[in-house]
Amino acid sequence: MNFFEHQAKARGSSTRMVVLFALAVAGIVLAVDVAVLLLLGTQLRSAGGLVGLLLVTTIGTLAVIGLGSMYRMASLRGGGESVALQMGATAVPEHTSDFQLKRLRNVVEEIAIASGVPVPRLYVMEHEAAINAFAAGYSPSDAAVAVTRGALERLNRDELQGVIAHEFSHILNGDMRLNIRLMGTLFGIMMLSIIGQRVLMYGRGGGRNGGAILGVALVALVVGSIGAFFGRMIKAGVSRQRELLADASAVQFTRQTTGLAGALKKIGGLHEGSLLTDKGKAEEVSHMLFGEGLSMAGLFATHPPLLERIRLLEPSFNAQKLQQLSARWLASPPDGAQEDLALGLAATDSMPPPLPLPAREFNVSPPMVVAQVGAPAEDDYRRAGSIVESMPPEVRALATQRDTVMPLLLALLVDGDAAIASNQRIEVSARLGEAVAAQAWSLREGTLVSLHPMLRLPLASLAFPVLRLRPRPELEVFLAAVHAMVHADGKVSLFEYCLAKLLEVQVRESLDPARYARFGRRKPGNVRQEFATLLAVVARSGNDDPGAAQHAYLSGLQRVLPRDHLAYAPPPEGVLALEGVWEGLDALDPMAKQVMVEALTAAISHDGRVSVSESELLRTICGVLHCPLPAMLERQ
Repeated sequence: MNFFEHQAKARGSSTRMVVLFALAVAGIVLAVDVAVLLLLGTQLRSAGGLVGLLLVTTIGTLAVIGLGSMYRMASLRGGGESVALQMGATAVPEHTSDFQLKRLRNVVEEIAIASGVPVPRLYVMEHEAAINAFAAGYSPSDAAVAVTRGALERLNRDELQGVIAHEFSHILNGDMRLNIRLMGTLFGIMMLSIIGQRVLMYGRGGGRNGGAILGVALVALVVGSIGAFFGRMIKAGVSRQRELLADASAVQFTRQTTGLAGALKKIGGLHEGSLLTDKGKAEEVSHMLFGEGLSMAGLFATHPPLLERIRLLEPSFNAQKLQQLSARWLASPPDGAQEDLALGLAATDSMPPPLPLPAREFNVSPPMVVAQVGAPAEDDYRRAGSIVESMPPEVRALATQRDTVMPLLLALLVDGDAAIASNQRIEVSARLGEAVAAQAWSLREGTLVSLHPMLRLPLASLAFPVLRLRPRPELEVFLAAVHAMVHADGKVSLFEYCLAKLLEVQVRESLDPARYARFGRRKPGNVRQEFATLLAVVARSGNDDPGAAQHAYLSGLQRVLPRDHLAYAPPPEGVLALEGVWEGLDALDPMAKQVMVEALTAAISHDGRVSVSESELLRTICGVLHCPLPAMLERQ
């Protein structure tokens, strides 16, 4: 199953969740109505009064469920960060001397670059000794990855890498979006249980109405347990198969099973396992955790049995071996850092031998690129190591500091023409101040002067987690400065457009994540003109000869709209014409997006070569349309 098929399946799961939720609501309403009939039905003398009473209880029950879900969804509008903070997790600082936190950051950065997504925010559940983790958010731009302190202490680097790769599968494949919506909607059907508990706890007073209040509370509690039953069934039904798919994706990515299998064995063999201490919070997020957060079995289990997961990775493993490990660890619990030393793994040096950065031109094919979308493999992970190692240490340091991240990103956009650069500096100074402008120009003329072109977008990906920590007003002014720099000479180059567009999309989605979360449903036939514009821009950008550009355009069009005859008409505004296509194309259904990526690749590679600027354009288009590509397209 590739990225697009997984997206389609996630969309189907979302639809199934809505249907199951509707059935759960109907069951709760019916239970409330029956309870009211049993308690009060005999006191009513007319059929009209009975109908009126049932109508009031039905509307009241629906209002409680609806308002509960709306309230919870509103509390989660902040995306991944809000989930992590509500779980009691603390943010990992940009600079830390904690070996375990540095190792976590290194692993996450490498996997993010290899996946082609911004580096997510990192959190640690400090007071949880169990081994567990989760990824939360509406999109990669607002994603947060949280791990327990137990995972940091007990897992070696390979095992931690397997767990993080598993969580990145959820980030890439749209599982996070479904998970966070599940948290919000299911809260509504739990509201009656919560109300019943509160009334029983605080409303036990006597008086004439004491018995009635107690009866209502008991009814709410019983009916609420029905909601809890349905909620757990829904979570288990949606979550279980996706956990197996995430395990498979993690193995494909890291190209080794020992890390992920080792983490699962430690969950099964250690006393703490994966169970979280805060049962209330664990109940809400149980469907998005790496391992079971609660002790659930059978129909309510949100994860496949642990032994089943391990056996899929190591077929010969059995329960007896797990018992042996448990006995050994009872006497001497595992220490991840010590295991790293014994295995010869250092915090930043556990990668396979790095691959060289590519030539300025290379070749790819449509099936090859489609296979890479949302599905990084071993080559991509090794390339990520090459990218990180190729960046000068001082450049990486600039990307992790709040006071230098904006000048660093602006420095990437400084034009080589002195006159244009002078106009750009005036624009930046007017918006962000002369000090920021001076720092950006100093970086451009010094630290960044010899930066390999293939490192520019990955550098922006590393810088993004620090950038989005800036206050919203500062980010708005920063985006205005970027826009002014790009348009300072009245022309927009491919790289200028790519960097500016990625920054704009990622910042906007991180500021208001819930607004941009959706699964598309459009078909290619509904967005013909958008496809024509997109392919015309791509074809013209990679071919100076109009005839060759037309051939490239037709090559792409043949893949996506084979029965349509849309003439090649490159827009006069060039790459800026893409501003009119994003909304329509992002609303495509997942399988239509797969055809779109194939068409783009066919147009770009029509002449048998792909330049750095063309690959950046392809990665930008895929990033804006939520089809993340690795940092480098060619594979060994």
